[in-house]
Amino acid sequence: MKEITVQTRSRFEMTDITAAVQKVIREEKIASGIGLVYTPHTTAAVTINENADPDVPRDMLAALDRAVPLSANYRHSEGNSAAHVKSSLVGASETVIIE
Repeated sequence: MKEITVQTRSRFEMTDITAAVQKVIREEKIASGIGLVYTPHTTAAVTINENADPDVPRDMLAALDRAVPLSANYRHSEGNSAAHVKSSLVGASETVIIE
């Protein structure tokens, strides 16, 4: 198991971690197998996208914001309920084939 640290710059953002995952695969000399990319944080999520058009992440974040607004009379006192809901909707992991 290897850990990748991701620094974010805003409350809601999509960060491309492809290069970091590829680096781990190279360093571990994995030629073939299955990888699990997982975040243990309850306000983070993992998804796969082609990342060819920068409008796609913006559209995805906008759609999530419409579906789960920042302020919606949540009872959780930390002010990050929307992030918890978005994380649950998107998911905390992705399984990838390494070949």
